[in-house]
Amino acid sequence: MHIGKSYGGLALLRWTRRKAYLLGANALLVVGLYQAAGWRWVALPWPVLALLGTAASFIVGFKNVQTYGRTLEAQQIWSAITAASRYWGLIGRDLAGHAGAARELLERHLAWLTAVRYQLRAPRIWEGAARGSNAEYRAGLFYVPEHAVPLETELVKYMPPGEAAALVAAGSVAQTLVAMQSRTIRALFDAQQLPLLHHAEMQKTLKELIDQHARAERIKNFPYPRQYAIVNTVFVWVFALLLPYSVVREFAQLQIHMTWLAVPFSVLVGWMYVALDQVGESTENPFEGGANDVPITHLCRCIEADLRALLGEPGALPMADEDAAIVL
Repeated sequence: MHIGKSYGGLALLRWTRRKAYLLGANALLVVGLYQAAGWRWVALPWPVLALLGTAASFIVGFKNVQTYGRTLEAQQIWSAITAASRYWGLIGRDLAGHAGAARELLERHLAWLTAVRYQLRAPRIWEGAARGSNAEYRAGLFYVPEHAVPLETELVKYMPPGEAAALVAAGSVAQTLVAMQSRTIRALFDAQQLPLLHHAEMQKTLKELIDQHARAERIKNFPYPRQYAIVNTVFVWVFALLLPYSVVREFAQLQIHMTWLAVPFSVLVGWMYVALDQVGESTENPFEGGANDVPITHLCRCIEADLRALLGEPGALPMADEDAAIVL
């Protein structure tokens, strides 16, 4: 997630420059045909573009509201996971029968968080983090840990290497870890090291974690509806590409040599629309590994610091680099 004061103007232009180039080439072609070739018939009536612009405005606004809603829900999910994780740390430490069981429950929970974030960062075909401008922006500012380090390498921090390898090979790592947690607290209950009420409370917390995991999976596995996404983008581009056909006549009516001002004007207005559409697209998938993601890796590290402090292993909270603008 971008945590700087704002995106710089140059960074925004660099991120969207390919689309600006296309708009500029289109505008130069239209004005050249109108002015140099004398094709006056290419000009379109201004009211036609005004109607298209109004429709495109509603479309872009609708898309951005919906995609921001997906990111907001993802933030709420991970706030709930963070709260439930801290509570799990408390009850795991205080309600488990002995220190060894408490450590096992907390370490396995950290492994579960790791498995969840790796699952959420797995690429999907509809995501755009790997596309041209997004990949270029990422390459210059940050990297995605889940794309650079294997899951098994991370899991061995919290469990024996053989157990980690078996989990990864079997698949459904996060669900298997929750099942192991349930089995452990049931064993403590059967051994009369965990009272019935404490057992029920721990199972309730596991259910809360499962529920939040399922909500995160829904956002990950069900994209913003493709029919809306495609139609929105098509309408925005139709308006942006037709814009110079209308404004060229308006500028020509001012003075003959001012006709070429239609090029920068149409590029500027069209760029505003396509850039907003690109912003909405980059917000659709809050777990894809982009600059606008929910910072699940950072949240997991903060949770780990909290749980290890509960185990008597205090350490510096892994905050972001002061000079960094992106936290994942």
